[in-house]
Amino acid sequence: MDMQAVLSEVQGWTVEERLRLIEEVWDGLADSGGGDELSDDVRRFLDRRIADADPDAVSSLEDVWTRVVDRYRK
Repeated sequence: MDMQAVLSEVQGWTVEERLRLIEEVWDGLADSGGGDELSDDVRRFLDRRIADADPDAVSSLEDVWTRVVDRYRK
């Protein structure tokens, strides 16, 4: 099955099913360990962002997913 056929098939799925697919693909990429290491500049930038973050303004990934699914579930 080519990429266009897969995309056409996925478009017929519910938002929740598509989000689940994204999660599975993302987890598979993370598990493969094939990603490049962060550059020192990017690492410093992220460290600054974390240090400057307001802990009360942060949402867990689970909360974000729940809001996304609830918002687009129809």
